[in-house]
Amino acid sequence: MEFAPWHWLVVLGVAVLLFGGKKLPELGKGMGEGLRGFKEGMKGIGGGGDDAAAEEARKKDAEAKAYAEAKAAAEAKVAAEARLAAEQKAAAERQEVTRS
Repeated sequence: MEFAPWHWLVVLGVAVLLFGGKKLPELGKGMGEGLRGFKEGMKGIGGGGDDAAAEEARKKDAEAKAYAEAKAAAEAKVAAEARLAAEQKAAAERQEVTRS
C-alpha cells in the first residue's frame, strides 16, 4: 500500500491536532538533530583511521576560535577605552565651556 497525497494530509492534520501548530517546528528540529547525530555516529564507527585527522581538525578549529575570541575581546577593550577617553574629553570641554 502506497501513501497518496491525501494520506499525508490526514497524517499532518492529526499531528497538528495532537501537538499543536507551535510544537511541530520544535519536533521537526529535534528529529533533524537526532538524525544528524545518528549519521555522525555512523561515520565514527566506519571511519576508523579518520579519527585522528578529525580530532586534529577540531583542535585547530577550537584554537582558531579561541584566537578570534581573544582578538575580538582585545579590540573591544581598546574601543571601550577610546570611547571612555572621548567621553572624558567631551565632558572636560563642556566644563570648560560652562566656566567661560
